[in-house]
Amino acid sequence: MSKRKAKPARLIVAASETDPDMLYATKFWAPDAFIFLERNGKRTLVLSDLEIDRGRKQADADEFVMFSKLEREVQGRSRKAPLYEKVLAHFVKKRGVRSITVPANFPLRYAEELVANKIRVRATNGLFWPEREAKSDKEIEMIGRALRITETGLKRAVEILKASRVGAGKRLRWSGKTLTSEMLRAEIDSAILRAGGIPTGTIVAGGDQACDPHERGFGPLYANSLIILDVFPRDAKTGYFGDMTRTVLRGRASEAQQRLWETVKAGQALALKKIKAGIDGITIHKAIQKFFEERGFPTEVRKGRRVGFFHGTGHGLGLEIHEHPRLQKVTLKDRQVLTVEPGLYYPGLGGARQEDVVVVTKTGCKILSRFPKHLEI
Repeated sequence: MSKRKAKPARLIVAASETDPDMLYATKFWAPDAFIFLERNGKRTLVLSDLEIDRGRKQADADEFVMFSKLEREVQGRSRKAPLYEKVLAHFVKKRGVRSITVPANFPLRYAEELVANKIRVRATNGLFWPEREAKSDKEIEMIGRALRITETGLKRAVEILKASRVGAGKRLRWSGKTLTSEMLRAEIDSAILRAGGIPTGTIVAGGDQACDPHERGFGPLYANSLIILDVFPRDAKTGYFGDMTRTVLRGRASEAQQRLWETVKAGQALALKKIKAGIDGITIHKAIQKFFEERGFPTEVRKGRRVGFFHGTGHGLGLEIHEHPRLQKVTLKDRQVLTVEPGLYYPGLGGARQEDVVVVTKTGCKILSRFPKHLEI
């Protein structure tokens, strides 16, 4: 019988708070970089004295090693503490590893030190954990929890806009002050924190500001003006993200604003109808653009800037806010979790975007977001 080829060992050196692959592997939150080694199915974590006891209680691993012990072995009688990469190479070599797979973002200096110690280093071409692409029932549940946190933020925004009054120059006033993007964002983010989330870059953009889709928004908010609310917090407990957008207006919408908003809503509904495993995402993206154009909302360049629908239809969502895949760049697969967020942007009229989160299924998709869509508040 032929021997099965042993899988190469896998190595990550990163802080799990900022590295999704590390968090996925260990289920352990840490602000500083630590070492994860998987060899022959056994998972070892090398942790600092500060983290090792907490790691033993919380992390998903088979073995725990103290970094300080390895450091002493490398330091010997020297007065000077060894560099981190020297300790890393010593640990990997000590384990008899000859060849190792690392993520694409692995630090170059660490890789050079491993190579100098005759260890072959290969970066993954693609996903380090391919299984992250198809979400488990547990992950779908955790994304659902992150979306409930997201909706708490949106609910607070709508409450405040509803309670606001129209002041001089159509500026909205709330609590005796001019209501600004900054104030509304602070209220959304406070609600998210209380609900157990970590706010990340919440967008409250009114009028022409919303025509730059990643503009966070600043200054006074106005009555009868389209306001994009894009909320994407992280669940502080699990690390999974929620992501939802609603476009609202305090007051009365003009016919043109109503048409823009309704067209975006209908474009999103068209996409949701087409999504299912086996469909090429670009066909969905092009169908929305064509639909928008037929409704009189072309994507083009006017006065030197892009107008219409000029961003992607959606992206993967999980332990990263934008993770693999981009909806329009792949053939959709069962259990992918994606945002669906078409938008239209025309300076002078404003911007509108609707965003919901779905799980791709073999027969269609399941919508995980629950927040209603209403234009006028």
